Amino acid sequence: MCKNSQDVICSNAGTCHCGRCKCDNSDGNGLVYGKFCECDDRECIDDETEEICGGHGKCYCGNCYCEAGWHGDKCEFQCDITPWESKRRCTSPDGKICSNRGTCVCGECSCHDVDPTGDWGDIHGDTCECDERDCRAVYDRYSDDFCSGHGQCNCGRCDCKVGWYGKKCEHPRSCMLSTEESLKKCQGSSDLPCSGRGKCECGKCTCYPPGDRRVYGKTCECDDRHCEDLEGIICGGHGTCSCGRCICEKGWFGKLCQHPRKCNMTEEQSKSLCESADGILCSGKGSCHCGRCICSAEEWYISGEFCDCDDRDCDKHDGLICTGNGICSCGNCECWDGWNGNACEIWLGTEYS
Repeated sequence: MCKNSQDVICSNAGTCHCGRCKCDNSDGNGLVYGKFCECDDRECIDDETEEICGGHGKCYCGNCYCEAGWHGDKCEFQCDITPWESKRRCTSPDGKICSNRGTCVCGECSCHDVDPTGDWGDIHGDTCECDERDCRAVYDRYSDDFCSGHGQCNCGRCDCKVGWYGKKCEHPRSCMLSTEESLKKCQGSSDLPCSGRGKCECGKCTCYPPGDRRVYGKTCECDDRHCEDLEGIICGGHGTCSCGRCICEKGWFGKLCQHPRKCNMTEEQSKSLCESADGILCSGKGSCHCGRCICSAEEWYISGEFCDCDDRDCDKHDGLICTGNGICSCGNCECWDGWNGNACEIWLGTEYS
């Protein structure tokens, strides 16, 4: 009655008396306890401070549970960022900490890797948002049978080959077109099938995100999200959007109709607002109009308040900056709803119907 699951009497940390374990607590601190004396909170004592969990956490059965802002086996390390910032960095697109599949330590997720033999395991991603097990009809850690053998697993979702559909590409789809013919019809005059914004099936495009009327066209060539600024305002409130391009009202101009043609300030006042920290007007890569920089149209990749950003620094996928699924903001991709990844290449939104 005193043997633990390893058949050891009182876990070698106590004596058996009449079928019950009496744990060894000769110093009277009560740190050894449990039905089989299996818990030893002495394991939580910091060697340097001699405090339990370094004074920054609580010990339960020999394991430290650290307070916010501290980490380590004995809570001996302090994070260099605030608990709020750590939580923000670990929050996945669905609002869960590390997608409920990992542990957040100082703003970085440590995913619960169920298959340590793989390159990155079945669960991966900055916020553990990708679970490759969802791509398998029957989960077997030793099998590579993803998407029923008819597709590619992308962050836990199956991208089915032409002719197949279903959550795990398990259903055949009848189509009279060959793969090449189907992709050619979906590509049209674009560089990519469905302009990189949709899914091609039997020569027809279904645009991402499903149901979003801002992305449309036979080959998903129109993306009215390009008319929105980072705050979601369409054409600066001074124009209308047509197939991803702003048509400005009279008296306004610019890619997002953000510049007024009339200016109520002197040239000196205007230039003083266009000077960057180094004193150069619009970083030498644009012109100043009414206190705002207009970046050179010839260098399409130059952007920013003072034309100090190079959009070529943003990550690419399939040759497209931010994969066409987000806005490049001074070297970083700001992804639209439903998209994730450094280059906004991962679709995490709703399924196709």
